[in-house]
Amino acid sequence: MENEEGTAPDVAPRKASWYRRPLFVGPLAGALLLGGGLLVWLPGGQDGVRAAAPAPGARANSAVRTGVAAALPDLAVLIEERESRVRKDPKDARSWAVLGAAYVEQGRRTADAAVQFPKAERALRASLSVGPRADAEALGSLAALANARRDFRAAKRWGEAAREAAPKRWTTYPQLIDAYTGLGDHKRARRALEALMELRSGPAVLARAAGVYWDQGRREDAQAALSDAAAAASSPAEEAAWRERAGQLAFERGEREDALRSFREAVRFDPDQRAARAGQGRALAALGRTSEALDAYGIALAGQPLPQYALELGELYESLGLTGQARAQYDLLRERVRREAAGGVDGALVLGRFEADHGDPAAAVRRLRAEWRRQPGIAVADALGWALYRAGRHKEALRYAAVATDQAHGGAVRSAAYAFHRGMIEGALGKTAPARRRLQEALRLNPYFSPLYAPVARAALAKLGEVPDVGPPA
Repeated sequence: MENEEGTAPDVAPRKASWYRRPLFVGPLAGALLLGGGLLVWLPGGQDGVRAAAPAPGARANSAVRTGVAAALPDLAVLIEERESRVRKDPKDARSWAVLGAAYVEQGRRTADAAVQFPKAERALRASLSVGPRADAEALGSLAALANARRDFRAAKRWGEAAREAAPKRWTTYPQLIDAYTGLGDHKRARRALEALMELRSGPAVLARAAGVYWDQGRREDAQAALSDAAAAASSPAEEAAWRERAGQLAFERGEREDALRSFREAVRFDPDQRAARAGQGRALAALGRTSEALDAYGIALAGQPLPQYALELGELYESLGLTGQARAQYDLLRERVRREAAGGVDGALVLGRFEADHGDPAAAVRRLRAEWRRQPGIAVADALGWALYRAGRHKEALRYAAVATDQAHGGAVRSAAYAFHRGMIEGALGKTAPARRRLQEALRLNPYFSPLYAPVARAALAKLGEVPDVGPPA
């Protein structure tokens, strides 16, 4: 937890005293009435008394300033408190900075980017205008806002300015990791992680390390880091966030039951964890529990209507032959991309992926080529390669698929979808043996990677014929 100056002690954070997995306190032993109010005393702490729970605004303040998930009700309290403060004192730079960070988190959690992200930018710029122009807290939050908008160049610029202002402020480095990764600069991302781990330990650092490990193909290390992060979380909302990420990794490994278990635990700790609801939809669909999957996606989209969720649900409907329902989700995707663009969010990647498979592949190529020039990350390389394949430009497609899958190009991440894309491209080029190995790799990594395209991978592999399993290609 950071102090009021925004710096943090160089120790691993311990579980907050107010947060314990289910703890029952009897009505007499657990409460005392003082001055007409109710004080909760929990066993544990000095002299058998544990400190009372922090107020919701304080909990959210600690979360947003250290870059971890905050509960939506707590965020609402914090925003109301800080809005009141800046109305009374428009020159309160610290409150402007905290308010801007809270708007970023609220916009991210609710997918209300069109409203919350412009408010966040105004608040953070107000903080810089009335306070120090090199304030690392406001600069770091501007980097977080840019990452949320998928504007990785701006995130790099703001993050590096924050690092220059306060090199030992550890909360800057996660934003730099995201920015460098989005720009395809994996060496700098690794160096930023190394700097972060020298400055700080604890669940937030473990979770960031897990992301870098996954990009490096270190799947077991990533899973272990997230498990440790969840065990050390200091709030239910934070634990839910790490469990949701653990569910993502389990699903990427094809472990449907483990993924579903992690997603359900995340929702138990934080019912507003809509990413975990979408994850449940993914895992349930892979388990053949289709009606439950559709319900889970519906809940996710009701609370956090992200274009990616609409794409996944549309493809699930399409795999079931329900083309009308699929079209409705694709229409929602387009509308959400337009709405998010009003908040400064770059929707080129998700829109390009959609257009490649369900719209105009040539338009997808144009969109994704521009995105590649602007921020050449691995995800963009994969999407552009696939769009070129769908547009019939197979030779050029392979160049980008190689960037996404070859370690020499930074593509160490083991992704079933990426392997499937490259396998299909190589098959179209008559490269039978590499295509066969890539499709085998895709189905070995995750046989359920897509309700629409996993069957395509199996059919393509069967057409190519079986060969001995020699392991994934380099």
